[in-house]
Amino acid sequence: MGSLVYAAIGSLDGYVADATGSFEWAAPDEEVHAFVNDLERGIGTHLYGRRMYAVMEVWESMDVANEPAVMVDYAATWRAADKVVYSRELTAVTTARTRLEREFDPEAVRRMKDEAERDLSVGGPHLAGQALAAGLVDELHYFATPIVVGGGNPWLPAGLSLGLELVDQRRFAGGVVHLHYRVREH
Repeated sequence: MGSLVYAAIGSLDGYVADATGSFEWAAPDEEVHAFVNDLERGIGTHLYGRRMYAVMEVWESMDVANEPAVMVDYAATWRAADKVVYSRELTAVTTARTRLEREFDPEAVRRMKDEAERDLSVGGPHLAGQALAAGLVDELHYFATPIVVGGGNPWLPAGLSLGLELVDQRRFAGGVVHLHYRVREH
Protein backbone atom coordinates (compact mmCIF):
# COMPACT_ATOMS: atom_id res chain seq x y z
CA MET A 1 0.00 0.00 0.00
CA GLY A 2 1.31 3.42 -0.92
CA SER A 3 0.89 6.78 0.75
CA LEU A 4 -0.37 9.86 -1.06
CA VAL A 5 2.08 12.73 -0.63
CA TYR A 6 1.51 16.42 -1.36
CA ALA A 7 4.68 18.51 -1.66
CA ALA A 8 4.90 22.17 -2.60
CA ILE A 9 7.47 24.94 -2.74
CA GLY A 10 5.96 28.28 -1.82
CA SER A 11 6.27 31.61 -0.12
CA LEU A 12 6.45 32.09 3.61
CA ASP A 13 2.87 33.40 3.47
CA GLY A 14 1.65 30.20 1.82
CA TYR A 15 1.45 30.82 -1.93
CA VAL A 16 2.85 28.60 -4.69
CA ALA A 17 2.46 31.39 -7.25
CA ASP A 18 2.12 35.12 -6.73
CA ALA A 19 -0.77 37.31 -7.89
CA THR A 20 0.71 37.51 -11.41
CA GLY A 21 1.03 33.72 -11.64
CA SER A 22 4.81 33.80 -11.31
CA PHE A 23 6.69 31.24 -9.24
CA GLU A 24 10.22 31.99 -10.45
CA TRP A 25 11.07 33.13 -6.92
CA ALA A 26 10.47 29.53 -5.76
CA ALA A 27 13.15 27.91 -7.96
CA PRO A 28 15.14 25.63 -5.64
CA ASP A 29 18.88 25.98 -5.24
CA GLU A 30 21.04 22.86 -5.61
CA GLU A 31 20.79 21.90 -1.93
CA VAL A 32 16.98 22.06 -1.90
CA HIS A 33 16.77 20.42 -5.34
CA ALA A 34 18.87 17.45 -4.14
CA PHE A 35 16.59 17.07 -1.11
CA VAL A 36 13.48 17.16 -3.35
CA ASN A 37 15.10 14.55 -5.61
CA ASP A 38 15.49 12.23 -2.64
CA LEU A 39 11.81 12.71 -1.76
CA GLU A 40 10.74 12.07 -5.35
CA ARG A 41 12.74 8.84 -5.62
CA GLY A 42 10.08 7.07 -3.56
CA ILE A 43 7.22 8.17 -5.83
CA GLY A 44 5.88 5.63 -8.31
CA THR A 45 2.95 7.67 -9.64
CA HIS A 46 2.32 11.41 -9.93
CA LEU A 47 -1.25 12.73 -10.02
CA TYR A 48 -1.56 16.08 -11.81
CA GLY A 49 -4.19 18.54 -12.86
CA ARG A 50 -3.90 20.12 -16.30
CA ARG A 51 -1.94 23.20 -15.21
CA MET A 52 0.60 21.34 -13.07
CA TYR A 53 1.07 18.81 -15.86
CA ALA A 54 1.80 21.68 -18.26
CA VAL A 55 4.51 22.91 -15.88
CA MET A 56 6.02 19.46 -15.34
CA GLU A 57 5.92 17.99 -18.84
CA VAL A 58 9.07 19.93 -19.81
CA TRP A 59 11.03 17.32 -17.82
CA GLU A 60 10.13 14.74 -20.48
CA SER A 61 12.09 16.30 -23.32
CA MET A 62 14.41 18.78 -21.59
CA ASP A 63 18.01 18.29 -22.67
CA VAL A 64 19.73 18.09 -19.31
CA ALA A 65 23.10 16.88 -20.59
CA ASN A 66 24.79 20.19 -19.75
CA GLU A 67 22.70 20.97 -16.66
CA PRO A 68 23.71 20.52 -13.02
CA ALA A 69 23.65 16.95 -11.68
CA VAL A 70 20.54 17.66 -9.58
CA MET A 71 18.57 18.46 -12.73
CA VAL A 72 19.84 15.35 -14.53
CA ASP A 73 18.84 13.27 -11.50
CA TYR A 74 15.38 14.86 -11.25
CA ALA A 75 14.66 14.38 -14.95
CA ALA A 76 15.55 10.68 -14.76
CA THR A 77 13.45 10.17 -11.63
CA TRP A 78 10.46 12.02 -13.10
CA ARG A 79 10.65 10.17 -16.42
CA ALA A 80 10.72 6.80 -14.63
CA ALA A 81 7.47 7.45 -12.73
CA ASP A 82 3.93 6.92 -13.95
CA LYS A 83 1.68 9.96 -14.32
CA VAL A 84 -2.08 10.44 -14.26
CA VAL A 85 -3.43 13.73 -15.58
CA TYR A 86 -6.95 14.85 -14.65
CA SER A 87 -8.43 17.16 -17.25
CA ARG A 88 -11.68 17.70 -19.12
CA GLU A 89 -9.90 20.00 -21.59
CA LEU A 90 -6.85 18.04 -22.75
CA THR A 91 -7.39 15.71 -25.68
CA ALA A 92 -4.09 13.86 -25.28
CA VAL A 93 -0.95 13.71 -23.16
CA THR A 94 2.54 14.24 -24.54
CA THR A 95 4.69 12.31 -22.07
CA ALA A 96 5.52 8.64 -21.69
CA ARG A 97 4.06 6.56 -18.86
CA THR A 98 1.10 8.96 -18.70
CA ARG A 99 -2.64 8.42 -18.87
CA LEU A 100 -5.45 10.94 -19.08
CA GLU A 101 -8.51 10.81 -16.82
CA ARG A 102 -11.50 13.12 -17.29
CA GLU A 103 -12.59 13.26 -13.62
CA PHE A 104 -10.85 13.03 -10.28
CA ASP A 105 -12.43 9.97 -8.67
CA PRO A 106 -11.49 9.64 -4.98
CA GLU A 107 -12.44 5.95 -4.89
CA ALA A 108 -10.22 5.20 -7.88
CA VAL A 109 -7.33 6.98 -6.12
CA ARG A 110 -8.02 4.94 -2.95
CA ARG A 111 -7.72 1.78 -5.03
CA MET A 112 -4.51 3.08 -6.60
CA LYS A 113 -3.07 3.66 -3.11
CA ASP A 114 -4.17 0.21 -1.92
CA GLU A 115 -2.56 -1.48 -4.93
CA ALA A 116 0.59 0.66 -5.08
CA GLU A 117 4.01 -0.76 -4.32
CA ARG A 118 5.43 2.77 -4.09
CA ASP A 119 4.05 6.08 -2.88
CA LEU A 120 1.96 8.42 -5.01
CA SER A 121 2.17 12.20 -5.16
CA VAL A 122 -0.47 14.76 -5.92
CA GLY A 123 0.83 17.87 -7.66
CA GLY A 124 -0.78 21.27 -7.78
CA PRO A 125 -2.88 22.99 -5.13
CA HIS A 126 -6.26 22.56 -6.83
CA LEU A 127 -6.01 18.80 -7.30
CA ALA A 128 -4.34 18.46 -3.89
CA GLY A 129 -7.27 20.36 -2.40
CA GLN A 130 -9.66 17.76 -3.81
CA ALA A 131 -7.50 14.94 -2.49
CA LEU A 132 -7.21 16.60 0.94
CA ALA A 133 -10.99 17.15 1.10
CA ALA A 134 -11.53 13.47 0.24
CA GLY A 135 -9.20 12.37 3.06
CA LEU A 136 -6.70 10.80 0.66
CA VAL A 137 -3.50 12.70 1.51
CA ASP A 138 -1.25 11.01 4.06
CA GLU A 139 1.75 13.37 4.14
CA LEU A 140 2.48 17.01 3.35
CA HIS A 141 5.87 18.55 2.58
CA TYR A 142 6.11 22.32 2.43
CA PHE A 143 9.25 24.16 1.39
CA ALA A 144 8.80 27.69 2.72
CA THR A 145 10.86 30.09 0.61
CA PRO A 146 12.09 33.25 2.36
CA ILE A 147 9.79 35.63 0.51
CA VAL A 148 6.35 37.09 1.20
CA VAL A 149 4.31 37.65 -1.96
CA GLY A 150 1.08 38.96 -0.42
CA GLY A 151 -1.35 36.89 -2.46
CA GLY A 152 -1.79 34.54 -5.37
CA ASN A 153 -2.39 30.80 -5.60
CA PRO A 154 -2.41 29.30 -2.07
CA TRP A 155 -0.82 25.92 -1.42
CA LEU A 156 -3.80 24.86 0.72
CA PRO A 157 -7.48 25.46 -0.02
CA ALA A 158 -9.56 27.92 2.01
CA GLY A 159 -11.78 26.29 4.59
CA LEU A 160 -9.64 23.16 5.00
CA SER A 161 -9.50 21.82 8.54
CA LEU A 162 -6.88 19.15 9.09
CA GLY A 163 -5.00 17.72 12.05
CA LEU A 164 -1.28 17.35 11.39
CA GLU A 165 1.69 15.82 13.18
CA LEU A 166 5.12 17.36 12.54
CA VAL A 167 7.42 14.54 11.43
CA ASP A 168 10.53 16.46 10.44
CA GLN A 169 11.88 19.91 9.70
CA ARG A 170 15.02 21.15 8.05
CA ARG A 171 16.53 24.55 7.40
CA PHE A 172 18.62 24.99 4.25
CA ALA A 173 21.56 27.37 3.85
CA GLY A 174 19.61 29.61 1.45
CA GLY A 175 16.85 30.19 4.02
CA VAL A 176 14.29 27.67 2.76
CA VAL A 177 12.62 25.67 5.53
CA HIS A 178 11.20 22.20 4.86
CA LEU A 179 8.25 21.09 7.00
CA HIS A 180 7.12 17.46 6.81
CA TYR A 181 3.72 16.62 8.30
CA ARG A 182 1.74 13.43 8.59
CA VAL A 183 -2.03 13.78 8.43
CA ARG A 184 -3.66 12.52 11.60
CA GLU A 185 -6.51 10.07 11.16
CA HIS A 186 -9.01 11.43 8.63
